[in-house]
Amino acid sequence: MTSSVVFSEELQDVKLDIREYNAIEIPAGTFIPVMNAQEISTQYCSEGYKVKFIVTNDLYMHDTNIIPQETAIYGYIEKINEPVVGTNAAMKIRVSKLVYPDGVEVPIKGYLYNANNNIFGGGISAPVKYIKMAQRQVKVHYTTLQIKPSQGRRMGEHTIIPSGSNEIVVLTSPAYITHTLTN
Repeated sequence: MTSSVVFSEELQDVKLDIREYNAIEIPAGTFIPVMNAQEISTQYCSEGYKVKFIVTNDLYMHDTNIIPQETAIYGYIEKINEPVVGTNAAMKIRVSKLVYPDGVEVPIKGYLYNANNNIFGGGISAPVKYIKMAQRQVKVHYTTLQIKPSQGRRMGEHTIIPSGSNEIVVLTSPAYITHTLTN
């Protein structure tokens, strides 16, 4: 049994009430102060591991609180380099959205900021040993003992971003905020 529905009436002059709003653009390069919500380590986290940060200060623009304190920022570990001989582990964390305290989500693009091109860790590991060297002091006519690192390096260590640490999120493209909270 087939049935067909025929609409004989056409909707004409339908007016929808659309809420007007002004989008506020947060420019690329904006720093957002955050606190790490959980420990992040290259030892037990893998690429794609979800991370959460909490905004620590209200962010104002044009006398409007556009990102209130306690807003959550979510992201993931984009890249991990395991520790090797001579180099410590490293990781890069990308952020993808912020969630207001009332549950509204806004997509953003950015990274957890670090002066080393947003890469946490990755430094040289400790030397295998230190070599003692005598250094003769010419002006005072005595010798001092100095130590210098050997050429060999130890196995690298894992990188950890501790829970509760204060960090900074930097936006890599503009974010458009159409939702603000009022008290």
